Amino acid sequence: MERTRKFRLGLVVNPLAGLGGPAALKGSDGVAAEARARGAKAQAPERARRVLTALRARSGDLELRTWAGAMGAESADAAGLTAQILGGAVDGATSAEDTVRAVRALAADACDLLLFAGGDGTARDVVRALAELDRSLPVLGIPAGVKMHSGVFAVTPEAAARVVLGLLDGELVGVGPGEVRDIDEQGYRAGVVRTRHFGELTVPSEPRWVQHTKIGGRESEPLVLEELGAWIEELIDPDESWIFGPGSTTAAILERLGLPATLLGVDVVERGRVVLADATAEQLLGVVDPARAHVLVTVIGGQGHVLGRGNQQLAPALLRAIGRERFHVVATRSKLAELDGRPLIVDSGDAELDAAWSGLLPVIVGYDDRVLYPVGDAGDA
Repeated sequence: MERTRKFRLGLVVNPLAGLGGPAALKGSDGVAAEARARGAKAQAPERARRVLTALRARSGDLELRTWAGAMGAESADAAGLTAQILGGAVDGATSAEDTVRAVRALAADACDLLLFAGGDGTARDVVRALAELDRSLPVLGIPAGVKMHSGVFAVTPEAAARVVLGLLDGELVGVGPGEVRDIDEQGYRAGVVRTRHFGELTVPSEPRWVQHTKIGGRESEPLVLEELGAWIEELIDPDESWIFGPGSTTAAILERLGLPATLLGVDVVERGRVVLADATAEQLLGVVDPARAHVLVTVIGGQGHVLGRGNQQLAPALLRAIGRERFHVVATRSKLAELDGRPLIVDSGDAELDAAWSGLLPVIVGYDDRVLYPVGDAGDA
């Protein structure tokens, strides 16, 4: 069936989203200036560019509508796409109110799908913007925040492009309600995970490309965690550095080693002690010798991410230097079973690295016990 008009795609970018991740601030709300002082750089505009670049070959089928500057226009320019600018932030600074204004303007412009680049806080702003509108606008989040517990995000920027391409090709893309949740960032920075339900958005219901709502809480399998801790203890060479990513599983392993753990941060262990706690990306690059370092991360329950969710301190440059052979993933079998066959996801922010690290990966599931599990890159997630 021939289209009567081009597909109208809306884009809103929250340029502050994700700033707090590499700076180990556990979020970006209200701490953008501090994050920049720690050397953090904007993540969201580049992630939006990746989506648009993947759509460039189909630009003749699209009408892109967006907001000025870093809220969308810069990403379109970088991707080589022409966009209609409907407005912009006042005085160049951006805020939640600018996101709300932009979403409402794009919704009034009868967009077929609205993409927004940000995290859970941005998703809350989108909910607020659409709450008083009569039409149900399909939206999809481009993951760019530190924490993304909501079930409204594509698993990677390239996955968001896959959804748009499916719509352009006339595929029967289902839609349904996606839960928007956000975390108490003050509690989060203190190591306490509390999420709240803030509403729902209409999102494409494509389980391969759109993430599930994160399953929260600590694991309740003490025997398995004890086995994992015992095996990691045997693997650790005291002359090497071990970088422990965030999460309840890695925290339990550190506790098994008799060491303090930053539940929601990155810690470095050398010679039986924590030499760097709650490290930033800059600190890791400056302190850790990649030639004698290992990385240990776990899987986000219900989502499958091993990189790019809550552990942006693990910068692509550091991961490249350490190498895939010394990148270890631990998970319980029950956590892998929750994925229902979906691959683990690496979304490091470097598409070439993500692709290079795809394939089968040995996941440590117990004492001297591994299973081979597929890892999808940013395009195949």
